[in-house]
Amino acid sequence: MKKTYLSLAFVFLAISTGCVSKKKYLEAENGRIETIGRYNALKEELEHCQNDNDKYLQQISDLKKDTTNMGRSLRNYQEMLSVNMGEQDKLNTLLSQKMNELDERERTINELQTMINQQSEKVKQLLNSVKEALLGFNSEELTVTEKNGKIYVAMSDKLLFQSGSATVDKRGKEALAKLAEVLNIQTDVDVYIEGHTDNKPIHTAKYADNWDLSVIRATSVVRILTEEYKVNPLQIQPCGRGEFSPIADNETAEGRSKNRRTEIIMAPKLDKLLEMLNSND
Repeated sequence: MKKTYLSLAFVFLAISTGCVSKKKYLEAENGRIETIGRYNALKEELEHCQNDNDKYLQQISDLKKDTTNMGRSLRNYQEMLSVNMGEQDKLNTLLSQKMNELDERERTINELQTMINQQSEKVKQLLNSVKEALLGFNSEELTVTEKNGKIYVAMSDKLLFQSGSATVDKRGKEALAKLAEVLNIQTDVDVYIEGHTDNKPIHTAKYADNWDLSVIRATSVVRILTEEYKVNPLQIQPCGRGEFSPIADNETAEGRSKNRRTEIIMAPKLDKLLEMLNSND
């Protein structure tokens, strides 16, 4: 308002004194008004720029905060990744170890399976050889069977011994001679001689009981095989079972006859297979 009064006074003074022409006065007045308009526009634009600047400063501040948070998160992720990589390395090492163990186990299994197959083939060959060697004897004299990887030759009491005796008869020696031919060729066979009786008690000056008789009959067979037919003594083990492992009913004469027997049990040696099994315990 004060500026307006001054301007009017100035105009009045200029007109009254006649110092400024009306044209020049109007030009000056228009310039002044234009200058004021430009000033106001610039002032308004400056205010807008100031507001925009405040917004930009706030955005920059927010971006700085976000950047700080992102940096913190990134460092956390890097730490987690480092830990996970360490765990991953451990897992990879453990996995590699387990894979090696698995390969070794598979190799061992394959070796064992090969040895078992070889063992089965040996049993098959032994069975065929024994059957062929003993073809001249009938089923009442002896039987040849295979069970659990072993060959069982069950020689009846009639074939080998007189009643109550441990002396092998001539016919029995013939059977043992045929069997010895097989054993002298297949020397990697373990042989077990088992004497068996029925349950009828025996007590003589020579034999205290059935157990005694069964043991002496087993050793009589061993002596013939080793001394007369030269089977390796280290292959053979005699034992007596007495009446305690019957294969038939002792209540009948036929059953007791079957129980009075000498079993020659043969099995290919398992040394290599057992050695491998023990080494993998």
